Amino acid sequence: MNSTAEFDALTSQNAAAFSAWAHIYDTQANPLLVLEERFLRRLLPAIDGKDILDLGCGTGRWLEYLAHLGSPRSLIGIDGSDEMLAVARRKSLAGAALLHAQLPLLPLPSASIDVTLASFVLSYIPDIDTCARELARVLRGGGELFIADMHPVTAVELGWQRGFSSSQGAVHLHNGYRSIESTVRSMTQHGLRLVGSYQPSFGEPERSIFLSRGKEDSYRDAGSRPAIYLLHFKPDSTTPAQSEILLRGARCVLGPEESITADLAVHDGRITGINSAHSQFTTNNHVDLSAYTLFPGLINAHDHLEFALFPRLGTPPYPNATEWARDIQDRAQDIIAVHRQVPRAVRLWWGALRNLLCGVTTVCHHNPSHPLFSEPDFPIRVVADFGWEHSLAFAKDLTTAHSRTPASLPFILHACEGIDALARSEFAQLQDLDLINGCTVLVHGLAMTPGDVQVLNRVGASLVSCPSSNRFLFLETASAEQLDSIHRLAIGSDSPLTATGDLLDELNFCSRQLQLSPERLFDCVTQAPARILRLKHGEGRISPDCPADVFAVRTSALTSARHLASLSWRDVELVVVNGCVRLASPEILQRSGGELSKHLSCLLIDGVPRWLDAPVGTLFKSAAEVLGPANVFLNGRTISVVEEA
Repeated sequence: MNSTAEFDALTSQNAAAFSAWAHIYDTQANPLLVLEERFLRRLLPAIDGKDILDLGCGTGRWLEYLAHLGSPRSLIGIDGSDEMLAVARRKSLAGAALLHAQLPLLPLPSASIDVTLASFVLSYIPDIDTCARELARVLRGGGELFIADMHPVTAVELGWQRGFSSSQGAVHLHNGYRSIESTVRSMTQHGLRLVGSYQPSFGEPERSIFLSRGKEDSYRDAGSRPAIYLLHFKPDSTTPAQSEILLRGARCVLGPEESITADLAVHDGRITGINSAHSQFTTNNHVDLSAYTLFPGLINAHDHLEFALFPRLGTPPYPNATEWARDIQDRAQDIIAVHRQVPRAVRLWWGALRNLLCGVTTVCHHNPSHPLFSEPDFPIRVVADFGWEHSLAFAKDLTTAHSRTPASLPFILHACEGIDALARSEFAQLQDLDLINGCTVLVHGLAMTPGDVQVLNRVGASLVSCPSSNRFLFLETASAEQLDSIHRLAIGSDSPLTATGDLLDELNFCSRQLQLSPERLFDCVTQAPARILRLKHGEGRISPDCPADVFAVRTSALTSARHLASLSWRDVELVVVNGCVRLASPEILQRSGGELSKHLSCLLIDGVPRWLDAPVGTLFKSAAEVLGPANVFLNGRTISVVEEA
């Protein structure tokens, strides 16, 4: 690392370079910045109502993104270059305060910031200890600090230089190669605790930049070396409690193309740390997940849990869902009556297991709630805070149900489920009742017109689509063009009464039959339903302080999104919900030393063993007493219980 004196000399030389760079900074694609943006966007917390600081904001690229990400209370950018700040002031930054200051001193009150970004700036600051003290000083309790910079080891080994090209030729900037360990040490000494460490390599989005510049050799030289590092700190110098479980060496999925090999620590139901370098976590309970990929637990935005044991019913095609409902109540009433003899609590448990088997950890159950859902041993999260009615045809009091739903919660309703004039008329009926607004979540929506979609998007309403159910009932389903035109879209599995299978089957259907992009599908079962259902605790993400809801599959060479779209329930070998192992394959049990099997029971699904944290023997017996042992099917798959020796 350069000495402080050298740093001081280089700072003045860099000032002129930054001044010249400001005018072309936003016009030149930078693979390091693209890589940082891809990953950091996946790590940032919700910013609504928070005070945000961008340290070394430059031309305001992060401030511009944050201004459109949410509704922060304030945005503050600090930079030492007047020319960079002048460019930032010409952007739409939602009233951001742009301050000229020479770092590391910060012209801000103590405990005034909730989230700080320090993007590619620390390596230009000679006095890291003063910088750490200042960052800790301005950060509030519960706040978060994100540091990003060029990876010092890779930069030295490959001889990387920072700079840009102008009409006058190449211009190089000078910076110090401070080790990651020394940065962490300085932050820690000033009361900031490391909760996330990421060292990503270049990927396909960055490769295109190298190719456009004729530098494919440079991309190839970088290979799998880490190109940047990202550090995530919180203002807490105390030693964290020992992890209850440590998931070691997995490929952790942060986004559709973003993943990192890391150790993931869990305590008290939440992710307490992610470390892609040398783990400092301690635990007495760990699972070796090398050669496995950890996805965030999926969010199923629409299900009817009590119908998990039912077969598909009906003789399609139907003009609308109301006709289907009336038809099966007439023609299949005996089948329905028999299945309803299975106690509702038992059926709800099987609905939960149907979701658990395919990596779903959070479900929106579109029916009355049940005390089971709040019991600690129920294996999945069931969304509790929303208003709902069944549909226009079967609602008991639609307007009252809607008016009783707080404006901060979603209101969910089956609508436009069909292909005839009646189904097409429902959107207009809901408009006439003033029920289409930012809280509205319509389910199915097959009959919506392009004009209806425009209204849906304009008011910020949402749609949950269940395409395979529509294909079964109406021999038609929404096109990829229609679904892609909807801004707020989630995918649900619906129930086995009409669906082709579970949520992974639904993703596979959407990918193969509709050719929806893997990236959109990834969002439709992770972050999109979290936004639509107003989930507040980080569901659908792998990040520190988010719920420890994850599932593991064997690692693939595919991108995360393409991998997800190709999976089936057979691929899911571990599911953790709220920090508890709820499902494990025999291989995972071996990797954990067999400790997990002490509280799990084995269920065979089409002959495939899965160890579940559930009373499977009691559940199977209760269902078999009504349906007969040979007639107990889950998603149309045979199930049986392995009796303990």
